[in-house]
Amino acid sequence: MLRVPPALKYRRFTLIWTGLIVSMIGSQMQQWALFWHISLLSKDPIAVSVVGGVRFVAVLAFSLIGGLVADRYDRRRILFITQSTATLVALALGALTFTHVIQLWHIYVLTAIQASAMAFDLPARQSLVPNLVPREDLPSAFSLQSIAFNTGAIAGPALSGVVIGYLGQEYVYFINALSFLAVILALIIMGPVPQQQSANIGKGLRAALVDIRDGIRFISSQPLILSSMILDFFATFFSSANTLLPWFTQNILHVGEVAYGWLASAQSIGAVAVGLIVSQFNNIRRQGQLLLGSVLVFGLATILFGVSRVYALIFLALVVAGAADSVSTIIRNTIRNLQTPDSLRGRMTGINQIFFMGGPQLGEIEAGAVAQGFGVPFAIVSGGVGTILIVGLIAARWPVLLRYNGDEPSAVASPAD
Repeated sequence: MLRVPPALKYRRFTLIWTGLIVSMIGSQMQQWALFWHISLLSKDPIAVSVVGGVRFVAVLAFSLIGGLVADRYDRRRILFITQSTATLVALALGALTFTHVIQLWHIYVLTAIQASAMAFDLPARQSLVPNLVPREDLPSAFSLQSIAFNTGAIAGPALSGVVIGYLGQEYVYFINALSFLAVILALIIMGPVPQQQSANIGKGLRAALVDIRDGIRFISSQPLILSSMILDFFATFFSSANTLLPWFTQNILHVGEVAYGWLASAQSIGAVAVGLIVSQFNNIRRQGQLLLGSVLVFGLATILFGVSRVYALIFLALVVAGAADSVSTIIRNTIRNLQTPDSLRGRMTGINQIFFMGGPQLGEIEAGAVAQGFGVPFAIVSGGVGTILIVGLIAARWPVLLRYNGDEPSAVASPAD
């Protein structure tokens, strides 16, 4: 029987998590509405790809700075600014659409602004979690964050279609703007959150560069953190075949939009199911083996997806892939935040943001290129094989990750609630 997850015993985490669920649903509504909107404004498929490119450039440009800011300044206040910025972007999209003056360049510019804000948002948000719950409940906390994201990934696209169909495109943007208020309200109610800050605040550009360099040196000197980041990058690089799903659905399975919609949500369904299970536990052991094993299962499920021609089996493969990816994400976040001092955690997350954003974005390009030359099934299967190989290489190169249990000394002090 399911019980209340341990992390929800802490009031401030519960507040931010509840707001995050609402916000994630709104954000996913807007993401899918943007794709639809762009397809109405341009018949050129590359127009949609530009959105991903704009987001990735923003992440590359601001992730290191965003991590530094999260270590130097109040993370709660940073989130208030980033969430407020995202609210204004959504309102601008809605207003431009409502007045029938919106153009592609408006969408690209506003997407760049929001992506830049999110490059500051994630380091502050991720590094805030260990300030809200004690170390033994971090797996529960990060599993609940995974649930929030994947709940949005399931509900958002469906609600987006309903709102566009019955109310109009602009109302998706207005609803998303309202959803950000849930996080903003949570930040106001929770009050101040103590954290350790970098000692170089206000000492100029040179000190800032030294702080960023210190963050990079710290990660390069921590084999557990470095190996988990490299594993994340290459696993998502090889197995990023989600953009091939429409072609696979139409040209190989020969099914319609409803069946495609279920396949598109299958990974998130698996992720939410596993997130609910993991959220029940604290003090998870053999975390290194669990991490590597989950990525191995992710690669095997990807291969099953690529070789199957039975709809139900493909759906099951994607559910398993999503479940395995959820376990991997929860364990990776737990390891990194436990092994990083509070004063460096923002910079660690900012650097990691480049890895986990870069892998999928570059992987989509790789998958498309392989599919163009050798076909969609080969691109999917070869990605799964590549993922399995990288698990073996990481385990051989960094055996400390394989041996990691989860009860080793950490850099995190338990917060007072």
